[in-house]
Amino acid sequence: MKHLLNLLAAIALLVWGTYLVRTGVLRVFGSNLRQILSISTSNRFSAFLSGWGVTALVQSSTATALIISAFVGRNLISLSAALAVMLGADAGSATMAVVFSLDLSWLSPLCIFAGVTLFLARQGTQVGDVGRVLIGLGLMLLALQLIAQATHVLTGNPAVQLMLESLSSDLMLEILVGATLAIVSYSSLAVVLLTATLALNVVGIEVAMGLVLGANLGSGILAVITTAGASRHTRQVPLGNLLFKLLGVLIAPMLMHLWLATARRWVQDPAALTVLFHLSFNLMVGLIFIGLTGPIARVVEMILPASRQSPLHRPNHLDPSALATPSLAISCAAREALHQADVVETMLRGVITVIRNNDQQLSQELRKLDDTVDDLYSAIKYYLTKLSREQLSEEESRRWTEIISFTINMEQIGDTVERVLLDIEDKKIRQGRSFSEAGMAEITELHERLLDNLRLAMSVFLNGDVRDAQKLLEEKARFRDREREYAYAHLERLTEKSMSSMETSSLHIDLINDLKRINSSICSIAYPILESVGALAPSRLRKATP
Repeated sequence: MKHLLNLLAAIALLVWGTYLVRTGVLRVFGSNLRQILSISTSNRFSAFLSGWGVTALVQSSTATALIISAFVGRNLISLSAALAVMLGADAGSATMAVVFSLDLSWLSPLCIFAGVTLFLARQGTQVGDVGRVLIGLGLMLLALQLIAQATHVLTGNPAVQLMLESLSSDLMLEILVGATLAIVSYSSLAVVLLTATLALNVVGIEVAMGLVLGANLGSGILAVITTAGASRHTRQVPLGNLLFKLLGVLIAPMLMHLWLATARRWVQDPAALTVLFHLSFNLMVGLIFIGLTGPIARVVEMILPASRQSPLHRPNHLDPSALATPSLAISCAAREALHQADVVETMLRGVITVIRNNDQQLSQELRKLDDTVDDLYSAIKYYLTKLSREQLSEEESRRWTEIISFTINMEQIGDTVERVLLDIEDKKIRQGRSFSEAGMAEITELHERLLDNLRLAMSVFLNGDVRDAQKLLEEKARFRDREREYAYAHLERLTEKSMSSMETSSLHIDLINDLKRINSSICSIAYPILESVGALAPSRLRKATP
């Protein structure tokens, strides 16, 4: 039992080391890796090579799948080019398996020592993230040594030998076991390296090859599962890659014996044969299907057609793969917050048209947009909660707070606009009433000021300019004064017995009050910016004189 626990702990350490390397590399090179992927997809061969190189660094084809799927979801690259990237990504992951199968045990203590030193000395910086990568590499190498020791002891147990012998009788069972291990461990690389160790004196090369096929299939299934909740555009890439792997697994058994007979002329070590088979399998799939990415893309689009929903109604910038790089994730959330503000602006612009034309159909369409505003708010909030606040720098933490505050204000504005539209429908459109000419002019003027302030608030949120933030707060005071002026003017018209003013009095007063409330929510966006530079007074209350 003790030796089994040692093996499980060593496997867990291998998976954890892989995770540290992946997250560390994404934090250090995340933006550069995304730039490489985005600009190197002009043709399928450059896309293949970029996927190979990026995955060799990240050490996870699943992570590359998430990055490239986000690009497809935002229509930055075609599905066919994304599938070519994934073929290269699988070859890159296999290349790293070959590297880690070499005897690098001498490097493990050096990596761990240097990594811990850098991480503790410069935690929260890029140097600290480089330390994280070195720690992960050291732990992976150490884990491989521990796995070799634990498996050597376990092979002497008759029960273990009997269980492993059952695998040699069924290729389908070997593939199923390998796929399950890859899904559970969240890393096909870890499973392949474990299988290479087992091939030395536990399961034999034929069984190891079956487990490797299963690990490749499992990595494809894992990417599909990981993106299950994403948009259909995003889910198409993992599905296409899974089809490649399925076809490859169907073809490979017909070539396994020929490959093994040829490879044994040059390599005798079972562990080396295992990782070379893994690399050969992915190169074979890449060579066969690099010319078929277009037809496979069309098949995927038939199986999983992209949603026809307008980009306005769904999140466009919340890239799940960017979560490993906090600065990129914060930028993604900020862009999505501006998308939410665009929807709010669409609602606000439509209000004046509804009032002028008594357009009830437009009012109903605008009210539905409030659901979009609410959904975007929930998506942004959930996305940001996936970031660990402890891993954020002081500047990133401040920006995190600003984004949350901004989206809350936009959500509240959307609710207020929806209520305004309902009032207009009930008290004006259905009653067939109209504002007086003076009253309509006042509402129009306030509405134009509101749109100007919203655009200024979006600029303040985007750029963090202190002068613009101060100007926005000044506009809040001006808007409040103008609202009071128009309220008194309306009361004067009532004393003059203006029929149109009397019929719409309740709606008119409520409407200008609601516009003031919306403006207050817009102007409150300036508070976090001014507070960060100490430009806010502690209180607006005047100190009492003694």
